[in-house]
Amino acid sequence: MRMLAIAQIDVEAGNEAVRSGAMRQLMDRIMSRLQPEAAYFGPLDGVRTMFLVFDLDDPSRIPSMMEPFFDGLKAKVQLTPVMNREEVQAGLASIR
Repeated sequence: MRMLAIAQIDVEAGNEAVRSGAMRQLMDRIMSRLQPEAAYFGPLDGVRTMFLVFDLDDPSRIPSMMEPFFDGLKAKVQLTPVMNREEVQAGLASIR
């Protein structure tokens, strides 16, 4: 299932990760675990935020996939199932 992860990074933890150089390593770890099809970065609600679209093939992987956000960045994370245009169209076609 395609998922959207929105991770809002704690300001102090993010500042420390940037200052210490750990941010790059954490980003590499997150990207290698999630293998996102799309990744965007920017501010949301005044904090550093990651928007990652990835495939979740097994829900039991959620703890290990999300741990770098919590442990390294003290992030607040939201996971939402999402669809692309073709998937929405297929779903709408099945309603009729």
